[in-house]
Amino acid sequence: MKEKNIRWMMVPFCLLCLLFLIPACAVNPVTGKQELMLLSERDEINLGRETDVEIVKQYGIYEDPKLTATLKDMCRQLGRVSHRPQLAYDCKILDVSVVNAFAVPGGYVYFTRGILAVLNSEAELAAVMGHEIGHIAARHSARQYSKAQLAQMGLGVGSIFVDSPIVTGLAQSGAGMLFLRFSRDNEREADDLGVEYSSKAGYDAAQLAGFFETLERINPGSDRSGLPGWFSTHPSPEDRVQIVRVRAKEWQRRHELKDPKVNREKYLSEIDGLVYGDDPLQGYVEDDIFYHPVLRFEFPAPVRWKINNRPSQVQMISEREDAIILFSLTTAPSSREAAKTFLSKTGALVVRSEAILVNGLPSHRLISDIQTQKGALRVMSYFIEKDRKIYLFHGLTSINLFQNYMGLFENTMHQFKELTDPRKIDVKPDRIRIRTARTSDTLENTLHSFGVPKEKMKEMVLLNGGVPDRMVPANSLIKVVEKGR
Repeated sequence: MKEKNIRWMMVPFCLLCLLFLIPACAVNPVTGKQELMLLSERDEINLGRETDVEIVKQYGIYEDPKLTATLKDMCRQLGRVSHRPQLAYDCKILDVSVVNAFAVPGGYVYFTRGILAVLNSEAELAAVMGHEIGHIAARHSARQYSKAQLAQMGLGVGSIFVDSPIVTGLAQSGAGMLFLRFSRDNEREADDLGVEYSSKAGYDAAQLAGFFETLERINPGSDRSGLPGWFSTHPSPEDRVQIVRVRAKEWQRRHELKDPKVNREKYLSEIDGLVYGDDPLQGYVEDDIFYHPVLRFEFPAPVRWKINNRPSQVQMISEREDAIILFSLTTAPSSREAAKTFLSKTGALVVRSEAILVNGLPSHRLISDIQTQKGALRVMSYFIEKDRKIYLFHGLTSINLFQNYMGLFENTMHQFKELTDPRKIDVKPDRIRIRTARTSDTLENTLHSFGVPKEKMKEMVLLNGGVPDRMVPANSLIKVVEKGR
């Protein structure tokens, strides 16, 4: 076909595309400008609802009714003064230690318990929450979702696994939005909106600047849950701190806020007892052994492999990212039925299949091949029955590397067993504890008086949002960490 004919055929096609896109143009609730938006508000709400289910499943909810009620009330309050007050805003606390807060389309806002430990007042909490609501109000997350759909982005577990039926669910899930970065313009706009909304609610939005300064010192990355840290999703605009302080003063003058709320003591009293860092009750690694004290099992973790421990799955990724072991639970009635279900869902070709015992537990071992667009994968799977539950391991790598990893897969899976050591079962998490300074002194000296060791001093100074030589007045509330296991 000649090039000229192709060009003429493209004209009606392009016109047809424009005809479909015109109804998708909408007025941005914040800027008032027309913009191309492929998601309607109803679509956003439905997407948010679906994504919320995935997020909760993958990362888990932190159970603290009083603290949760505080966040939900504040979220509704800020939502009412936002540019999209018609949305039913909801806020949840995720049970992970990474320092982050984020939002997804439709009004869903999430705070990790890690970021709640770093915040030092209700004013900081309100400004950060306003920032996240700002992303929703300006439809940043909806636009990011559209970009993600177009780009078909994966999660970077290693390109060899992107097309695997076992792994693709992670990349295709709505929770994949959490691994996308907003633009600096988006962040600047969300900062402005966070200041505006929290100021309208009567808070001192200038406290957001102090939080950003603390965050810069911490520079949080991802944790064992695999959830990204703040800077992975919120790139910092230039002059952020200065601009926030200027905007806060402007809004305080506009609303005649002469004594805006900070509520430091109230907030600190509410996070007293908050779990800090990784919670060993969700599973922990010690001396290259993974222990789960609640479900009472253990197995060897591959040495020097990256381990992401989520409520729904444990991911173990090789140093070269050319092999992965996935560990999870299934609802199948038996190990044999679990193996059948796996083969049916993946279309895997059986190389070897047999019933076995794993440390006295009825099990099924399966080796199979799965065809992907990147080539064939060989998978070693163990389906293990314990306490009326079916645990499954999947070790994946390319066929040509399988012999290199077969022994390691076998070592991890075949040594799964009942956890009976009371020292590994009776474990407790670290917790935030609030103490009262008896006298006026520097923050470092005050922390030292509470028994904070030298090697933990920098961490505790940052946790209190300060610098070592900052003066702390008598009777001030200070955060320390009570050691667990």
